[in-house]
Amino acid sequence: MQPDTMHDEQAAEPLTKADFEALARFRFGIRRYLRFSEQTVRGHGLTPQQYQLLLALKGFPGREWATLTELADRLQLRHHSVVELVNRAQAQDLVNRASDPTDARVVRVELTRHGERALARLSALHRDELRRMGTALAVPDWSGTAGGAA
Repeated sequence: MQPDTMHDEQAAEPLTKADFEALARFRFGIRRYLRFSEQTVRGHGLTPQQYQLLLALKGFPGREWATLTELADRLQLRHHSVVELVNRAQAQDLVNRASDPTDARVVRVELTRHGERALARLSALHRDELRRMGTALAVPDWSGTAGGAA
């Protein structure tokens, strides 16, 4: 893997003990939240990937559906992996496919009522967990330090 010299130059500023503590606290918060999420969605009969799919659909900017290509980008998965994920979610009545009324080549992936209800339940639990975590997931603020200028 080739090093990224632009990012290496930005990282040339030595880190302080406080920087390491902030990075470690943030990383711990991310992992703690992800573990909570994985356990919670599995406890409600979904996989973490299915929850991410539902959330990506409901949270897609400006509309209530997305294409497979858009979902692949949002989920950072390969197209064929998203196709399989959507197939499994459709078999569980979480999503369905619909033709785009203006372009028959486009397939929309949409939440079903069952998917909407499952997402609403799980997302409320996730929001509550984020509130409980408080600042554990706050991105460290380096704006007042030399290394903070981006």
